[in-house]
Amino acid sequence: MPNVRFDKYYRYEDLTHILHSYAQEFPHLVHIESIGKSYESRDIWLLTVTNFALCSHQEKPALWVDGNIHATELAASSALLYLLQTLVKGYGTHADITRCLDTRTFYICPRVNPDGAELALAEKPKFIRSSTRPYPYDDERNDGLVMEDIDGDGRILLMRIPDANGAWKICPTEPRLLVRREPTEIGGQYYRVLPEGKIENYDGVEIKIQRPKEGLDLNRNFPGLWRQESQQPGAGSYPSSETEVRSLVQFITNHANITGAITFHTFSGVLIRPYTHLSDEEFPVNDLRTYQRIGEKGTELTQYPAISAFHEFRYDPKDAITGTFDDWVYEYQGLFAWTVEIWSPQRQAGITNYKYTDWQREHPLEDDLKLLRWNDEQLAGKGYIDWYAFDHPQLGQVELGGWDSMYAWTNPPPEFLEKEIARFPDWVVWHLLISPRLEIYEASIHSLGDNMYRVRLVVQNTGWLPTYITQKALDKKLVRGCICEIELPVGATLETGKLIEDLGQLEGRAYKPSSPTRRQSDPTKDRAKVEWIIRATLGGTVKLLARHERAGVVRTELIIE
Repeated sequence: MPNVRFDKYYRYEDLTHILHSYAQEFPHLVHIESIGKSYESRDIWLLTVTNFALCSHQEKPALWVDGNIHATELAASSALLYLLQTLVKGYGTHADITRCLDTRTFYICPRVNPDGAELALAEKPKFIRSSTRPYPYDDERNDGLVMEDIDGDGRILLMRIPDANGAWKICPTEPRLLVRREPTEIGGQYYRVLPEGKIENYDGVEIKIQRPKEGLDLNRNFPGLWRQESQQPGAGSYPSSETEVRSLVQFITNHANITGAITFHTFSGVLIRPYTHLSDEEFPVNDLRTYQRIGEKGTELTQYPAISAFHEFRYDPKDAITGTFDDWVYEYQGLFAWTVEIWSPQRQAGITNYKYTDWQREHPLEDDLKLLRWNDEQLAGKGYIDWYAFDHPQLGQVELGGWDSMYAWTNPPPEFLEKEIARFPDWVVWHLLISPRLEIYEASIHSLGDNMYRVRLVVQNTGWLPTYITQKALDKKLVRGCICEIELPVGATLETGKLIEDLGQLEGRAYKPSSPTRRQSDPTKDRAKVEWIIRATLGGTVKLLARHERAGVVRTELIIE
């Protein structure tokens, strides 16, 4: 087993070595490939995880899982490393994992954005949103505050600067905290708060915040509902303009066996589903109910609430986020897709029933006091840094301090990491096991006399989801029906029927009520039958194949006796 620790975050070179080690040690379960290059030409690694001895990975239903599309959201990569280790350790000993890898496939992309993550993990870190490509302009900016680690301690904190017109004052009951100055208050000691960093071309008066030269947000660059930069900051030059996003889009669209998708981010401690821009009322009814059912199971297994992006995770109540991964996967691929936001410092501190995005704008002082107690008691004071003096090159004497946001807010502190990411493998495995799965119900050959034979093939979907996955996919005709093929022995002829038959879609069990009622009925919509009449001589072999791009491929052979 590769020597992987789940109390640290790995840089690209170490991560690459670990991923290849899994593929070398478990070649029967793990294959690795590069699905593209990042802006700085790093490989974007993709692990295919399945029992390769049984059949091709593309002939099994699959689940796409990725993480770390945003630069500082490092716990997402760790969660997928943990998933990978859970799968290879559990194969042969854990019933669900064994069944899953025998009959299905995982596509795991642990670090979509290796360039941005390298900056976040550098000894002198730099925090950007996503890709390192200059955007929307490549010209050098030469004035304003640039966020950086100015004292070389490996952290980017806050600066508090004495300012008679500042908006903040020291909390009277907890001097480490700053609280808002009252609207009509004067005469006290007040502060201006800025990110830690230097100010280029400071004139002694105005402090502007430089817009990052790397202004992309890769999770606004997906083709679904993409909008231009003027409407959606960070959106990129055109849909899938960025190589990292394009690599994902190409792989997913070229692998029709993918039946669902989960993308891991940080932070908030929630499971988020589409839409970002539409109310739940706009969903096809069965899709909404199925999303809710999958979310209920996710909450049961992870203890994370399952929420709607539109109703419960909007940064701006009047403007929705668009161009996101899960919207694209649901709307244009017709698959159930989720965004997992790992880690909630508020919940760790005992804060419950808070609004995930609104809390950042408005919350009671008691919440800050709870967080500070959590820092003191659980983090040994390493999460919130008490203010200390620093001689700033432009501003003179200031103080640095506040939350170490990288390893208290954006990601779990390393000692909390494994416990947090251990929540997810059971739900991820369950999510793949609900996929449709094509199986043979009956394959037979019956003599009609005079060298004539009736060949029958009956297939069924033994999965919970229908073969088409979503009503959206059915409405948009995104998925082909179940195709059955017959291959005759040499010299045989097909008298009735076609060599290739389209049997349409097969239902699953997803849309059944919670209990049978007097009007309940279960017609066999999960099965389909095809029959051929052939003329052949004894001893020949008839080969039958059934395939569905999302539900898999099955084969059998019949001897003419």
